[in-house]
Amino acid sequence: MSALDTLLLLSLITAVISGLGQKQHLIGWVTAALFTAQFLNLLFMGSLGYGGAAIESSFNLSILGQPLSWRFDGLSWFFALITIGAALTSSMFAAGSWAKDHLKHGGKPGLLQFSIALNVFAMLVLLGSGDLLSLFIGWELVSWASLLLMVIAGGKATEYGLRYIVYATAGAMAVLAGLGFIYHLTGSFSYSDLAAIAPKFNTVQVTTLSLLFIVGFGIKMGLIPFHLWQADAYAETPGPGTAFLGSISSRMGLYAILVVIIQLVGLARLIEIEIPYTFFSLRDFIMWIAAFTTIFATFTALRQNDARRLLAWHGIGQGGYMLMGVLVLDPFGSAGGLMHVFNHATYQAALFLSVSSVIYRTKTSDLNQLGGLVARMPLTFMVMLVGIIGLAGIPPMNGFVSKWLVYRSLIIEGMPLLFVAAVIGTLGTILSVYKLIHNTFLGQLRLEHEQIREVPWSMMIPMLLLSAVVFITGFMPGLVLDWVAAAQASIGIPQVVHHLGGVESTRGSLDMIWICGVLFGGFGVGALLFYSGNKTKRVHQLDNYAGGHFLTADTRYHYSNNFYAGLMHHIGGWYRGTFQWLEASLVSIVSLLSGFTQILFNSFHPALFLLIAATLSLYFFTGQ
Repeated sequence: MSALDTLLLLSLITAVISGLGQKQHLIGWVTAALFTAQFLNLLFMGSLGYGGAAIESSFNLSILGQPLSWRFDGLSWFFALITIGAALTSSMFAAGSWAKDHLKHGGKPGLLQFSIALNVFAMLVLLGSGDLLSLFIGWELVSWASLLLMVIAGGKATEYGLRYIVYATAGAMAVLAGLGFIYHLTGSFSYSDLAAIAPKFNTVQVTTLSLLFIVGFGIKMGLIPFHLWQADAYAETPGPGTAFLGSISSRMGLYAILVVIIQLVGLARLIEIEIPYTFFSLRDFIMWIAAFTTIFATFTALRQNDARRLLAWHGIGQGGYMLMGVLVLDPFGSAGGLMHVFNHATYQAALFLSVSSVIYRTKTSDLNQLGGLVARMPLTFMVMLVGIIGLAGIPPMNGFVSKWLVYRSLIIEGMPLLFVAAVIGTLGTILSVYKLIHNTFLGQLRLEHEQIREVPWSMMIPMLLLSAVVFITGFMPGLVLDWVAAAQASIGIPQVVHHLGGVESTRGSLDMIWICGVLFGGFGVGALLFYSGNKTKRVHQLDNYAGGHFLTADTRYHYSNNFYAGLMHHIGGWYRGTFQWLEASLVSIVSLLSGFTQILFNSFHPALFLLIAATLSLYFFTGQ
């Protein structure tokens, strides 16, 4: 039995044990221990992260006479590392005090642990796929496992989950149509057969396949206009579950794009194909979809007053950077896109867990009902601060490195408008994360939160671990770039030249060790000047007045509530005219489809429902 077989079996055992466990207060720690075993097994396969030979599975299965195979290479290992790491930290957070509180309020922490474990198993099946058919099976397992994690809270979560499954089913139909088309052309689902014959595909065939897979896989990524399910569904998922979904689940779409479109079809073919009556190639068209996804999502996040929805929208937007990076025909750009998958998973999980900690103490995620919590929850504040610096792409955190690599490649490769679009998205990100941390931790502390204290250590430790990873991989990005280079090699992309501190190039180098040295040196000098100077007198927050009237305890003096009113006034017309009408129309259509889907879902077993949908789509698209 190979190391891959052991990993898959461990993952399946984790799902079974977490699902059958009866002691709700212990099952979280058992699940976390099993995730630790999976992580150690993955580290045993660590040569893959440095370009080692692929590991084959010894499982021999077939469906309808078609063989199925599984294998792990550098790309699979890289995504699996992120997946299991996100699952481990989320499971640890949900294992102790959070589980007791969740159980006390009628929740089922064991079901949450089972859902996370099932998602990990499904993702490993997808990541280990050795042919197109096993990839599709893994893809559908991920879709249905994600649905379970989304709906376990009940209420509105069920409605949003059903909206998601409408999109997921449409995406499955597109992917299945693409598989049927490939089988019609090649007579096989094998990766090697597709790679051998893909150069012979004509323009129409490549365009058709690419659009089908971009639609199918782009739904999972939340690309415009297939993004409407994601923010609501993630926001209603129980706290640690949101951290897991928000950090890695939607990135499965990017993995599939890397394998099927970039590795098998070839990025060069996408560049060669021009869209009629435009100056765009097919590659450029997809990159502009990614750019608009980034801009729209980040400025939509700016409008949110719920912390979870704000972060969920950012999860959509950050996928745009990843896709733009990997589609640039440049080793630095693709490295930036792949590295951003890792970086985003670390700081996004830290941010979602910090918001979950705030909800744990205050019972709300409404930014208008928070403020001043830094005095009561200083460590959680530090975790969120590290996370938003990473999300904003500001040194010294890891998000800066991956965004810098993407920016550099867009400029070097002659894409200035896409560079401007990426920068606009970053500006929107900076504005919205300031709103998040200010409205949550700064300003005036509400009277009902006077007795709040820091969260227990069972919740704090995974957050601190994630924060440490965000900083260390920002200070020494070469640790991650080693794995990124191996992932690039596994899909035939030129590898990035790098060192521990960053990258080397005659057209733009980066050394984060020097940057961090200068940065912290400046902070040190500033701190020395501050603390050696004259001290200011501390004044009670109520010992001042506004508009000629003294403030009272029931007055919430929180200027950031309307801080962006002027900006939103100026962009409101553009926002409504460009996107809001489209969003409203899509929501109406999807709501109708969701209602119809719910009727079918309640009438048939879910597996039978999926079989019916798959059969109809195969018949419709292939006529077989």
